[in-house]
Amino acid sequence: MSNVRAHVYIRGHVQGVFFRATTKEKASEYGIHGWVKNCTDGRVEAVFEGKKEAVDKIIDWCWKGPAGAFVEEMQVHKEEHSDAFDGFSIIF
Repeated sequence: MSNVRAHVYIRGHVQGVFFRATTKEKASEYGIHGWVKNCTDGRVEAVFEGKKEAVDKIIDWCWKGPAGAFVEEMQVHKEEHSDAFDGFSIIF
């Protein structure tokens, strides 16, 4: 199965609920590389790279998020896989 990349924007009650930390845990669990960060407009932005099945799985998880999160909208943009990341990080 080929590797894919998704650039995701998540809107709702997603900051201050450990969304980034839990996303990092899930990404590590699923073998996904990339990053996650808070945006100044209240959204969470993330880039996921990995096996298609794993990226689809974390995107599905992002619709729920951690306890306390409420996702109103999510934009998912498929991009060219770059293999540019060595692990998964939280950007501050």
